[in-house]
Amino acid sequence: ELRYLYVSDYIKHEVRLYKLGENIGTLVAGGNGQGAGLNQLNLPSYLFIDGQQNVYVSDYSNNRVMKWNKGATAGIVVAGGHGLGSALTQFYSPEGLFVDTLGTLYVADCYNHRVIRWTQGATQGTVIAGGNGQGAGANQFNYPF
Repeated sequence: ELRYLYVSDYIKHEVRLYKLGENIGTLVAGGNGQGAGLNQLNLPSYLFIDGQQNVYVSDYSNNRVMKWNKGATAGIVVAGGHGLGSALTQFYSPEGLFVDTLGTLYVADCYNHRVIRWTQGATQGTVIAGGNGQGAGANQFNYPF
């Protein structure tokens, strides 16, 4: 059984795959300098790897979530990517993410203090938790990750 470790390098703006026991990683996302191109990342943070080894990346400073299919040299914007903001098409620093078996994406939208769900192919998300400003209330978050 092969085991893998995926590492998001915030400063190099890339994601690398390491096979356990090896110390040289393979580039799987970004790696073309800091930027907003489809082959670039800008402060990548959280990762989710699906069963087909596709890599989902919270592209923090581009305010988008990117999907890099296994072996791809460029990613696909699957959520956000419409600048920084609070509209349902935008993020303000996306962080933690999860993709379920139906391809639905869940993202912690840090500075908007909410969690957003994006169904596969959707053009905007739906707030499923938070989104009521920063605070201590049961319906509020303080910078969710």
